[in-house]
Amino acid sequence: MIQHTNIIGCGVSELEAAKLLAQIEALSGSPEARWREAARCILRPNHPFALHQLLYRAIYGSAGGPVFFPEPADIEHAHMTALRRELGLDSHADLFAWSVAEREAFWQRTVSRLGIRFRKPYAQLLDLSQGVEAPKWFVGGEMNIAESCFQAPADQTAIVFQREGSPLEQMSFGTLEALCDRVAGGLCALGFGPGDQIAVAMPMTAESVAIYLGIIKAGCAVVAIADSFAAPQIAARLRIGEAKAVFTQDVILRGGRELPLYPRLVAAEAPLAIVLPGRVEELTEVLRPGDLHWDDFLPADAISAAVACCPDATTNVLFSSGTTGDPKALPWTHVNPIKCGADAHYHQDVHRGDVVAWPTNLGWMMGPWLIYAAFLNRATMALYYGTPTERGFGEFVQAAGITMLGIIPSMVRTWRSTGCMEGIDFSAIRAFSATGECSNAEDMHYLMALARYRPILEYCGGTELAGGYLLSTLVEPVAPATFNSAALGTDLAILDEDGQECESGEVFLVPPAIGMSTRVLNRDHREVYYAGVPKRDGVPLRRHGDQVERLAPGIYRVHGRADDVMNLGGIMVSSAEIERALNTMPGVAETAAIAVPPPGGGPSLLVIFAVLEDAGDHLQACPERSRRACPEHRRRDAMQQTIRRELNPLFKIHEVVVVESLPRTASNKVMRRVLRERYGKQPREHQRAGSQS
Repeated sequence: MIQHTNIIGCGVSELEAAKLLAQIEALSGSPEARWREAARCILRPNHPFALHQLLYRAIYGSAGGPVFFPEPADIEHAHMTALRRELGLDSHADLFAWSVAEREAFWQRTVSRLGIRFRKPYAQLLDLSQGVEAPKWFVGGEMNIAESCFQAPADQTAIVFQREGSPLEQMSFGTLEALCDRVAGGLCALGFGPGDQIAVAMPMTAESVAIYLGIIKAGCAVVAIADSFAAPQIAARLRIGEAKAVFTQDVILRGGRELPLYPRLVAAEAPLAIVLPGRVEELTEVLRPGDLHWDDFLPADAISAAVACCPDATTNVLFSSGTTGDPKALPWTHVNPIKCGADAHYHQDVHRGDVVAWPTNLGWMMGPWLIYAAFLNRATMALYYGTPTERGFGEFVQAAGITMLGIIPSMVRTWRSTGCMEGIDFSAIRAFSATGECSNAEDMHYLMALARYRPILEYCGGTELAGGYLLSTLVEPVAPATFNSAALGTDLAILDEDGQECESGEVFLVPPAIGMSTRVLNRDHREVYYAGVPKRDGVPLRRHGDQVERLAPGIYRVHGRADDVMNLGGIMVSSAEIERALNTMPGVAETAAIAVPPPGGGPSLLVIFAVLEDAGDHLQACPERSRRACPEHRRRDAMQQTIRRELNPLFKIHEVVVVESLPRTASNKVMRRVLRERYGKQPREHQRAGSQS
């Protein structure tokens, strides 16, 4: 029972506490009914979050429950409701069952709803003559997916954007398409043509969006490189993607600082570079002989007609870490973007004229996803050029009237710790969506409380799916950090270690579905996704690698990766990539990298187990303390610098644990699972201390 003193303890005045207590005591009905009334009539964004938590726990107890319940207007307005009624189906569960049982009919309706343009009509939507592992979509057709991105009126705003410290700017669909056509014309003038691969290594800006679609309009393919990578990682992606040219910026402006980008491309020995200024003023860098300034690249004449392509022609090479060797190079075709548009259309319920934002980069799948999710649904894209963890971003969200805001859970964790988003008007938001890492329930509840309990729709999938296999919907109740739906058109199975279906285990997907990869440029696709997997009703399942728990029919929770690919701050990286970089350091014999959940939940922490060449001397140097707790500031700092230089400055080492040897299987493979279990058994006090060692 909530007491008057409990409410005061949440930071509420005595007078307000008395009023709130009277309102709370008047609540009646089921826990769901009581919470719904409390969220609608009692709780406000300016109330301390501790009060929201107190009432939530008092109503639901330790089991928890939904914090968002769709209003009739949410359900009536939804694309998903319209589709369900078209089909004469009674429930969301019926709609999902139909979407996976009648996959061709589902994707045919989706293509029609999105208005996907075909230059030449296809003769067959789906050809499975080579098996479900190698489906062919839209057989006999010709298309260029960039054309389908320009179906909104020419004078409608395509992109609303803001540079740090500057006012809002806008670019119409007509202006954006004209710039795309000039990019395509500039590539043609340089001698590039269909099938050539052109890299983009720059931040997500209005110009980079035009460059991305212009490359595709020209029949070429984008090689995606994140702007945070160090020179060796840039070089690897240029090599694997066989890039013949690259678009980049001289510097990145962020947090009032100028971060060099073009010099990293030079160090990576990049091919011909077309360089844009990071500032409004002129370039800060002197260019290599042969490289071009953006203004010198853009021709006066543009190519207005997109090159018609086979649907399975490559449009984008994206990279997703494997467990060994180079990152996997996954080609997207003209078909993959339909999955991006479909997920946004049905689940995030993006409508014509909505404003969609997701802090991201073209080097990660959510960059291209944002382009297609917005433009295929005739919505406006919102881009903020500054840092999304500061108040300026919240003011941008408010000023731009963003209706669907994508987030990364660690970003929300920062908002909560700093309070920088408190007082921001989120009233335009119809839904948030979260992806990139496992969410923390309290952090998600905090954000929904700031936005008058608009829902956070959890989203889980990957580059190799061009979207998600789990994706919540706003036509069903939403509990923090929980999925209330699987993605329409994508069926799944949860299997235990014996390959039997269960309620908590490794997730496998049921092919085919639009978006699922059929090739890896530098791997054996079948070996990566299908070798050794079980079948369901005679159909081979597709390996994905997440640990998933089914809490109730249609309700899921994701517990992270089942393999040794780690998710660090929303960026996928393999243990092997980190270990290769660290194993070259003087005095290091070998390492093993693992990701561990922090106490209380939140983004994974990077822990390094290291075998040193002088391990014996090191371990004897601290006899009075446990070997594992011995502080090694300089060693950790040196490893951090190596990772920053060789991989990504966003990867932060939580702790370095020195051991005499690494546990191995009979075939000499490192058992990282054993290391995770061993680390997890350590006292929490030590784990917290490790972050400061």
